[in-house]
Amino acid sequence: MIYWNSLSDFLQMGGHGPFVWGSFAVTALVFAIEIMQIRRQRRLTEASIRDESYATEKN
Repeated sequence: MIYWNSLSDFLQMGGHGPFVWGSFAVTALVFAIEIMQIRRQRRLTEASIRDESYATEKN
């Protein structure tokens, strides 16, 4: 069982804290960027479909 005496001990994780928390931060950042890119691509695709649909209806 893992046991820490304080929050500071938990955050330091026996000297490995910067690596552990750094990896969590990088992973969260990558997920956030991925979500933003997916949303952006969806908006662009929907706009492209609307434009093509509008152009088709006009002809």
